[in-house]
Order: sequence, then structure tokens, then C-alpha cells
Amino acid sequence: MAPPYNDLTYYTFGTPNGLKPAIVLEELGLKYKTETIDITKNTQKEDWFLEINPNGRIPALKDGEMRVFETGAIMMYLTDMYDPDKKISFEKGTEDYYECLSWLMWQMGGLGPMQGQANHFRAMAGARSDYSINRYLEETKRLFSVLELQLSKTDYLVANKYSIADIASFAWVRGAPMWLHIELDAWPGLKRWHDRIAERKAVERAKKVPPMARNEEEMREMVRGMQARVDGMVNSDLH
Repeated sequence: MAPPYNDLTYYTFGTPNGLKPAIVLEELGLKYKTETIDITKNTQKEDWFLEINPNGRIPALKDGEMRVFETGAIMMYLTDMYDPDKKISFEKGTEDYYECLSWLMWQMGGLGPMQGQANHFRAMAGARSDYSINRYLEETKRLFSVLELQLSKTDYLVANKYSIADIASFAWVRGAPMWLHIELDAWPGLKRWHDRIAERKAVERAKKVPPMARNEEEMREMVRGMQARVDGMVNSDLH
């Protein structure tokens, strides 16, 4: 028997990558179970979870006994199997399908890793490195400019239609003001796109998957404390 099995379990935590498939699940109105994987306790490294994702990262998805890991793969699986009307995807084999795939891979190979490193060195590193902070911050800004180049001409990244291409990048862009003090007003098209997506009801629901212990203001206060800790360190770069 081939998928889909209509038996979805989503393993996740409150991170940008965790948000991406959560938005897809909510946009498609799918029935699914949620398992919270507390990365602050290294639950993602436990043997049982490594059977689901051998890379020991969140998120992951099971449909029945079948596993899918890596956010792009999860998003594509969900739209391939559960979006017959192409609400947030495109027909396979079309130009729009491959344009969407291009933007999805761009996010996974560029925006996510680069902004993730910027977040790490700005707020989570065990030693302060001004070079690393500046290098990844500037690269994040450059990638925002790539998005702006497209979004200055159209409401959404592909065929002027909201899709998984937008969802993938939105989940990271939304955190830039809090984590990196990057204000989106510098990129007007990007800002309009962000605000448009943020207002969607499915996005609001997805932000609560899984339920988190801190509200948004408590998260901001926590991040400010993390940044202050790094700011209080001596730059460890060798000159």
C-alpha cells in the first residue's frame, strides 16, 4: 500500500524550521497529532527519535509507519499527498512547480542556514566573535535583498500565488527583528509580504504548534537576555 496513509504525527518544537510544516498542515486543514520534542533537553538525540530522523533534528513527520525528515521534504510530501487542489503548491512538471522548488531549495540552502548562524552568534554562542556576527548578519541582509528583488514585483514568490515557497522563507524572516534587530522596513516588498502572510489564520494557529511555555513578550525578554550575555563578553577574534 502506497502513501498517503492519513495517519499524521508531527514531531516539532517552537523554532523557524518547526513552524514551516506546521503552517502547511494548518493551511491544508489536515488532521494530525503533535509530539513536542524539547530540544533544550536534547530529546532529539534520543534513540527513539533517531529512528525517525537519523540526523537528530526537528522537525520530522510520520504518516503511519513511514517517516519523512527535513523540512523541505516534509512540506513537499504534504503537498504531494494532501493538496490535490494545489492550494499552496503547483502541478508537477510545470514551470511554476520548478520555480517553487527553486525557492524552497534556496531557503533551505541559504536563508535558513545563514540566518540560523546569525542567530547563534548573536545570542547563543559560548564565545563572542564580532567577525562571525557581522559575517552572518550581512549575509542575512543580502538574502533579504534577494527576496526583495522578487517581492518588489509581485505579492508572492511564485506566480503571484501563496505557496510553500513563501511559507518556507516567512518562517525565518519573521524572527529577524527580535533575534537580529533587523527591521523589515528596509525592504518594502518583503515587509508587505511578511505582513500579508502573518495575518493568515492558519499561520496564527501554526505558531501555537506545539504549545510553548513562554508567550511572545516573554520570548522577547529571554532573547534580550541572551543577547546581553553575548554583548558582555570580550571579542574572541584574533587580530
